[in-house]
Amino acid sequence: MISFIGNRPAIQIGRHQVFDYDTAWLDDALLRAARAADQNDFPFVPEIRSGIVQYLEQACQLRLLHLHELFEKVRKMLVKIGCQHIAEHLQPLAPPLTISLVHAAMEAGTGYELAFFEKLRGELEELRRHGAEEIRFTGLRESVLILRRAKKWDKRCEAVLLEVEAFLRSWENVAAA
Repeated sequence: MISFIGNRPAIQIGRHQVFDYDTAWLDDALLRAARAADQNDFPFVPEIRSGIVQYLEQACQLRLLHLHELFEKVRKMLVKIGCQHIAEHLQPLAPPLTISLVHAAMEAGTGYELAFFEKLRGELEELRRHGAEEIRFTGLRESVLILRRAKKWDKRCEAVLLEVEAFLRSWENVAAA
């Protein structure tokens, strides 16, 4: 059974779903839009976030809400309260999410590290297009065992692990730039 925090719907980001999220990312999205609209002194972010949370917890009938649909609703709300210029600059920003590397390793197949990196690159690029910036990874060692077709950890697993870690670091550095 999946537990929903505060009766909020899950957020759909690409093919991923986030169930347990705080709302700090909404503040970030609103502040970015205000800065892009040259409204650095925009004081209503907490109130707007509170309205969004109230909608998510009390008015939204959906159990799964696409991120872009949520941001369309936020844009409409901003226009209604007279913040058209900020609404025009609002860009989707996803809550932090966690993805398992095991899925990419299983899709790539055992012994196909190159396919794994291509699948992972494609998935990360898709998430980026959908507004994901903060991504955590799980299943690192398990994915390496799948790729190496190994039952026990060995030196070859360690070498692949270092490659995967380097790939993730380089992707995070590109993402932060």
